[in-house]
Amino acid sequence: MTNSMADHHPGNSVAEGNHEGDFGCSMVELRNLMELRSAEAVARLNDSYGSVQNVCKRLKTSPVEGLSGNPTDLEKRRQVFGQNFIPPKKAKTFLQLVWEALQDVTLIILEIAAIVSLGLSFYHPPGGDNELCGQSAGGVEDEGESQAGWIEGAAILFSVIIVVLVTAFNDWSKEKQFRGLQSRIEQEQKFTVIRKGQVIQIPVAEIVVGDIAQIKYGDLLPADGILIQGNDLKIDESSLTGESDQVKKSLEKDPMLLSGTHVMEGSGRMVVTAVGINSQTGIIFTLLGAGEGDEEKKVKKGKKTGAPENRNKAKTQDGVALEIQPLKSQEGVENEEKEKKKVKVPKKEKSVLQGKLTRLAVQIGKAGLIMSAITVIILVLYFVIDTFGVQRRPWLAECTPIYIQYFVKFFIIGVTVLVVAVPEGLPLAVTISLAYSVKKMMKDNNLVRHLDACETMGNATAICSDKTGTLTMNRMTVVQAYVGDTHYRQIPDPEAILPKVLDLIVNGVSINSAYTSKILPPEKEGGLPRQVGNKTECALLGFVLDLKQDYQAVRNEVPEEKLYKVYTFNSVRKSMSTVLKNSSGGFRMYSKGASEIILRKCTKILDKNGDPRVFKVKDRDEMVKKVIEPMACHGLRTICLAFRDFPADAEPDWDSESEILSDLTCIAVVGIEDPVRPEVPDAILKCQRAGITVRMVTGDNINTARAIATKCGILLPGEDFLCLEGKEFNRLIRNEKGEVEQEQLDKIWPKLRVLARSSPTDKHTLVKGIIDSTIGDQRQVVAVTGDGTNDGPALKKADVGFAMGIAGTDVAKEASDIILTDDNFTSIVKAVMWGRNVYDSISKFLQFQLTVNVVAVIVAFTGACITQDSPLKAVQMLWVNLIMDTFASLALATEPPCESLLLRKPYGRNKPLISRTMMKNILGHAVYQLAIIFTLLFAGERFFDIDSGRNAPLHSPPTEHYTIVFNTFVMMQLFNEINARKIHGERNVFESIYRNPIFCSVVLGTFAAQILIVEFGGKPFSCSGLTLSQWFWCIFIGVGELLWGQLICTVPTSHLKFLKEAGHGITKEEIPEEELPEDVDEIDHAEMELRRGQILWFRGLNRIQTQMDVVYTFQTGASSLQGALRRQPSIVSQHHDVKNVSSPTHVALSSVNSTPTTSAVAAAAASPPAGNQSGECVP
Repeated sequence: MTNSMADHHPGNSVAEGNHEGDFGCSMVELRNLMELRSAEAVARLNDSYGSVQNVCKRLKTSPVEGLSGNPTDLEKRRQVFGQNFIPPKKAKTFLQLVWEALQDVTLIILEIAAIVSLGLSFYHPPGGDNELCGQSAGGVEDEGESQAGWIEGAAILFSVIIVVLVTAFNDWSKEKQFRGLQSRIEQEQKFTVIRKGQVIQIPVAEIVVGDIAQIKYGDLLPADGILIQGNDLKIDESSLTGESDQVKKSLEKDPMLLSGTHVMEGSGRMVVTAVGINSQTGIIFTLLGAGEGDEEKKVKKGKKTGAPENRNKAKTQDGVALEIQPLKSQEGVENEEKEKKKVKVPKKEKSVLQGKLTRLAVQIGKAGLIMSAITVIILVLYFVIDTFGVQRRPWLAECTPIYIQYFVKFFIIGVTVLVVAVPEGLPLAVTISLAYSVKKMMKDNNLVRHLDACETMGNATAICSDKTGTLTMNRMTVVQAYVGDTHYRQIPDPEAILPKVLDLIVNGVSINSAYTSKILPPEKEGGLPRQVGNKTECALLGFVLDLKQDYQAVRNEVPEEKLYKVYTFNSVRKSMSTVLKNSSGGFRMYSKGASEIILRKCTKILDKNGDPRVFKVKDRDEMVKKVIEPMACHGLRTICLAFRDFPADAEPDWDSESEILSDLTCIAVVGIEDPVRPEVPDAILKCQRAGITVRMVTGDNINTARAIATKCGILLPGEDFLCLEGKEFNRLIRNEKGEVEQEQLDKIWPKLRVLARSSPTDKHTLVKGIIDSTIGDQRQVVAVTGDGTNDGPALKKADVGFAMGIAGTDVAKEASDIILTDDNFTSIVKAVMWGRNVYDSISKFLQFQLTVNVVAVIVAFTGACITQDSPLKAVQMLWVNLIMDTFASLALATEPPCESLLLRKPYGRNKPLISRTMMKNILGHAVYQLAIIFTLLFAGERFFDIDSGRNAPLHSPPTEHYTIVFNTFVMMQLFNEINARKIHGERNVFESIYRNPIFCSVVLGTFAAQILIVEFGGKPFSCSGLTLSQWFWCIFIGVGELLWGQLICTVPTSHLKFLKEAGHGITKEEIPEEELPEDVDEIDHAEMELRRGQILWFRGLNRIQTQMDVVYTFQTGASSLQGALRRQPSIVSQHHDVKNVSSPTHVALSSVNSTPTTSAVAAAAASPPAGNQSGECVP
């Protein structure tokens, strides 16, 4: 197979000949080897290399000792085989973000208006001196305006530029934060390798070809490799193949381990053979990255360039490797184009809050549009009737340009009304609020991966939490033991235990536990010893140390290579067993696991003399009552240690697990304590006060779970709550066929507080059941915590998935929305607080913004209709718009959260953004402001004893009268901004105002700017300076807002039934039928973004495979139909994987409904050459 590296990545193209001398195999050979699967791979390995050991020899590494770790050697390996790093996609540049921000509709309208206005200000029509056209609408065009005409257009453009830059800057910093966060996650990802015989953890990026890596349950493999030694290894390769079945890996059957796949069970060691862009994941990424760029270029050029000579092997199910053309060929591009048209995946799913806001903004925009249209129509009609009707003037040709200028003037007044009406600060407020929260949440140990998760958390109504590590400290210690018919309430003295029993305990613990679990000396003097690896195993190792024994000596005697067979722990077995071969030829197996599970398999138990005696069912029941339940009721987790000897005469069948794991002899039962974190009970109490139900989902037994739940305060004495075991839970909710019945589930979940002995599937069922439930008036919003590989589905299904930063596996972090960097339940409560705070900040901003809008629109409208000129000039309006939008969103969106947020119930998904109380505040303040402004407008000159500004003659400078109107308006807004800090009708609006320096500085800054504008703004701002007493009056009227606010608080909202709420969420009924995907809840758009690339890639592979099969079939007759037949299910299963991710439009799965053979052939024969070329559906 010809494959020169240069096609793939020019950076690494070094002539291959040179490496033959250095290492016994070139990168290309290894990469080709890694593309094979199962039997074929084993055959190639044995033909070309002889064995895995020989591969290690050629790579100059030792399977036991690993690499030497010599820097020059490592560097050389990096040069020859590449480094373990896949370059990320390029970030958007600041200019691209600016361009995106400019796409906003209101901004576009503004830009057009500004450009028209600018153009007209430089255009002085002839005939301007004509008497006949003259004073038709006195006071519209004064000399100041004609000179400063361009200022208005320029000012509009300037404010647009500011809004755009602020938005783009926000996006940019958000993107930067996210990248920083990504790199932080990547740096924290370490992997265990062996170098110089030492087991060390190194950052994933430092792994090189030839490293010997240790792999265990829950790992995400960072590079490709070949298995050297494995125990019961099962891998989930769905991320590469789309096959959901777990693949068993063994030296004889399938030793190939691929990067990006997840270890679901077992442990082992592998030699790394390909890293970075040469690993299987890397190849796909390069194809995707290069593919996107190339396609764009090609589509632009439209040239029919052929495919680059880069052929990659398709992974086929039946082990037949086919040569395929990568997706970069022209035909591929055309297909992709067609598909891109079909698959219109929405770019980013709007969160609940954004959905509500968009609808609200549209409603406000429509109202503003109508108002501005009416304003323009009234002005035009008034002008026409007055000029041509009342004054009886003829329409003269030379006057046309002047009339047009009047009309444009009216149009600009109309646009100004629209500008003020449209709250373009809204999207800004959301962005600022979310970005600010995310940044601050980092300090509260919440690493937010998806922005909207932060705000969804504010609506959470239920939290399903793990027990270990989240509610408890995850520092396990053995505190009780039952050995030789004696129950020790604390750790027994080593003298008290017979030497042979002690020996069994020490061996059973030391050998039958992952060798990656160990206890290291404390980091600080006087600290606790550090537990590394599985915490339960660490507790048992600690028990061995407490018995004054040394587990490391035992492990040195029995290194991992000597272990004959290992049944690793998984969520189904709930136990772990290790088999050793004795010198006599017999076998001894040590087992440990959950006590009720292991004791069921025990037929003997060691008595006080250390001899086995028969252990009957009634003995077991008695032991459960006397030993295990008392331990569990103290909140201890009980673990049973057992062993079994097999005779030398016949080797048992190691694959029939049920027979091997029976007839055991119980050595001891230990009680392990995992103390509740001291801060948890308080945090749970806060959740309950906030209307959030906390449920505990754990794998522990029900008594332990109940004890811990009571200590935490999840179960309260005297309340009628349910504690169920997984089995019982399933019996209650499933019908005879084993399907989950929603009605049955709805009877259980409202009262369920503890689910014990639960499997990951139970967790997923519970979460899905609560989310899909229709009882109650609101849909439940569920948050879930998880750390294990198998928690992935539940984390994805939940509205917000929390992964554990310390104990969590890579798989769990990948599926989550927020990572808890300290694994602590209290951090979840912080997240709730921040989420609610985001919601409230937006509401505060809305309350303030809408008051300004209502007042400004009405003033501009009535003013224009009565005096032919808006009392607030366009530039003044834009200044108001700027403070009220941009600055206010900064001030109100960055309010820090306070504990009182946790004293109310969650808002729920379809609670309107603007409550009745807020509507009362908005309208109440609008009434005050309008009354003041109209009083000043029509009677202000008498009150202040100044000249009237109404109907001022032509060319008059800005009047004091209109300046006072403008100044008072702004002062009222400033003081109303303080009122807007409270939205639930609280009286003390100054409460903890000093905690928000941004708010204080914005208010003071605006005030200072207003002084400058009034005193020195002159013609551009249509202002003239005011005296001190006039300033005091303006400020006094502004302070009146605060007093008026107290008055509004006294009016009970319950009496104002006529007030409407606004800004509801979208209910399902309102979505047009065709937009509803089959399974509304399943669409996870963030995941869509992630997986769309992979899906296109798999789809391409699959399509080409089917094509090749069909062509081949026509050539050779029916002999290869088996291939097509065999591959059919894989396509189907992949579609089940993909269905949730793709866009709602599905085409029928033709190739599955009819018999696979005929349909695949028929579909291929029938389909046109460039279209979708296999019978599979295009999701």
